[in-house]
Parts: sequence; C-alpha cells; structure tokens
Amino acid sequence: MMGEKLRVAMIGYGFMGKVHSNAWRGVNRFFPQAPEVEMALICGRNEAALKDAAATFGWKETETDWRKVIARSDIDIIDVSTSGETHAEISNAALAAGKHVICEKPLANTSEEAQSMVKAAADAAAKGVQSMVAFNYRRVPAVAFAKQLVEQGRLGTIYHVRAEYLQDWIVDPEFPLVWRLEKDKAGSGALGDIGSHIVDATQFITGSHITSVSGQMKTFIKKRPLLAALDGGLRASGSEKMGDVTVDDAAVFTANFDNGAIGVFEATRFATGHKNGMSVEISGSKGTLSFTFESMNELMFHDHTLPATEAGFRRISVTQAEHPYVAAWWPPGHILGYEHTFTHEVYDFLMGIKSGKAALPSFADGLNVQNVLKAVEASSNNESKLTKVN
Repeated sequence: MMGEKLRVAMIGYGFMGKVHSNAWRGVNRFFPQAPEVEMALICGRNEAALKDAAATFGWKETETDWRKVIARSDIDIIDVSTSGETHAEISNAALAAGKHVICEKPLANTSEEAQSMVKAAADAAAKGVQSMVAFNYRRVPAVAFAKQLVEQGRLGTIYHVRAEYLQDWIVDPEFPLVWRLEKDKAGSGALGDIGSHIVDATQFITGSHITSVSGQMKTFIKKRPLLAALDGGLRASGSEKMGDVTVDDAAVFTANFDNGAIGVFEATRFATGHKNGMSVEISGSKGTLSFTFESMNELMFHDHTLPATEAGFRRISVTQAEHPYVAAWWPPGHILGYEHTFTHEVYDFLMGIKSGKAALPSFADGLNVQNVLKAVEASSNNESKLTKVN
C-alpha cells in the first residue's frame, strides 16, 4: 500500500467535514513527506446536500450508506466526522474491515462505547491498522511548544492547571434544539463538546493524568424550539412546538492530577462575548505558561528563575521554523489559523501509518478523556462530591 495513494473516505459533511476536507486537500502540498492521499469519497444521509458538499470540498464520489463505504476494497482510510452517537459503530466496523480510522472527538458518547473502540483499535493494530482520535488543539504550534517547555523542565514542579473553554452561541433562548443539545446524539453538552478539548490539552501539555474530580453541571434553558418549528433561519416561526434540552449548558470542576497538581476547569456555551475562548494556564515552581486560542500564535511565559528585576510574562511569537509544524508554512511572523491545526492532525496520522507507529492521541487516550467526563457527570449528580476517574 505504501508508495501508492491512500484513498480516503469521509463520513459526515457538516462543520467538521468542512475543516477535515480542507486538511485532506492541503496536507500533501505542505507536508510532502506524508503518504499521498486521494479524496475518494464523502458519505452522508442527505443525497442532495452531500453532492453539494462533494463539489465544494473536492471529493470524487458520494455515498449515502456508510456500510457500503467500509465494504469497499479500494478505500484505505475512514474519517469519522459524524455526531457522537455513531462514532463507535462506524469506527469499530471500519477497523474490523482493515481500514485506518481517524475519529472526531470526543471519542464516543459513553465510556462503555469508548472501551469497545479501544478494543477494536487494539485488535486492528495487531494487524497493522492505525487509529487516532482527533483532538486538534494538540496541533496548535504554541500548545505543542508549551509541552516542549514542560518536558524541558522549564516550569519545574507543576502546581496549578487552569483551563477554560468559553462560547456564547446558544445564549438566545430562541436558538433551536440542534443535535448538540440532545444527549442521545451528543452524549453531553458543553462538557463533552468543548470541555473534552481542555481535558485533553492539559493532560497533553503536562504529561499527567487527572485522577479525581469534583464538578457541577447546569442547564440554563431547558426547552427550545424544535427544528421543524423554524421558518427560514435559526428563529422560531411562531409555533409553540418545543423540545427538551437534555445536555448541560455549562460545566465546572476541580481536578487532581497524578503529578500532584490541582486543576480548575470551566466549559460553557453561555459566556457572552466569547466565541471560541479556549485558554490554558499552567504554573510551576520555575515558571508559568499561558495560552489562549484567540491569540493562537502566541504563548505567554514567565521564567521564575530570572532575577526579580526581570520578572513578568513575556510574549513568545510561535512562528519560527524551529517551532512545531511551522517550518511547513510561512516566514516568521506570518501567522497560522484554526484550519492549520487539522492539517497538522492529518499529517501526524498519515506519518503514523507510514512509520507503523500509531500517532497520538490514541483511542485509549480518548477513553481516558471520556472517563474524566463520566466522573464529572457522576460528581455533579452526587452534589459535587470528589469522584475518582476509573
């Protein structure tokens, strides 16, 4: 197979389908050392919308039945960019069929589903088939550089982890009951959708795992207009048809890490004024680093080993060729954007296939994040008592 084009089929064509398509289209142009790919097929349920997506994003074929896609002998990679309730079924079937699988986050809707995916991935890996869960924020150059600073000991003993992910896109009570607000489809609300990102990012940067949590979850608006009751856009048409919101609007929790650090986490889609406010700050005995995605090309770093006269945060412009991933792109100071993180993600996945050494995060890493989310939910249901992560 190696030396020939790897033929990719993507399941799903919404928001994640759009950014994944862009990544598949550009990866060989900027990372020529990666195996060559062909955007062979895109799959979804709405045939008309699917054909539009294929023409727009650059896919050669369309198919409305994902099972037929997996059964094809000419498909090498399955990109699972669907809603969470389908991740386990599609990924497990694809791995069993010998397809390499990259699956969007969170890995599944439940820890039990994620556990089945870990087993399927392990069985497939024994046959040389690779898998990866798609936590794209690991691929922000500044986040990857932050991990390097921690590994170099620049922060010393880590004491504190602070992380938040703030959005405001569902503050309007007339915003409809989309699938992300239904537990049977999304698994959870802000906790799983965006909280999973900061759980993974902090564990990635620190190299440590969360061992216990104490959390609260809150749903502020419990009923919303059904999609069928909308007229044109995202506003209710005057119909009184309403549906129940079955996920959290916001989640907050404290955490203990296995390196002795404590953490504070907040994930909400009700933080007015914040569109994609993902931030991480980590403090240790020798320094502190601070990152916010809305300034994604920068990392703030305080070196506490310097004299007091030189104390304070300095801004590092993470745009040098020596920084992670950056050499493939533009000259120093020519900043990258959100879409580049997915190209980096696809590149790492392809290099894992090429080398035979699976790229991270693995499905096991995805299960670990799922177990943290499960523990937060259990703690919230138990009036915020400390809950161990299994």
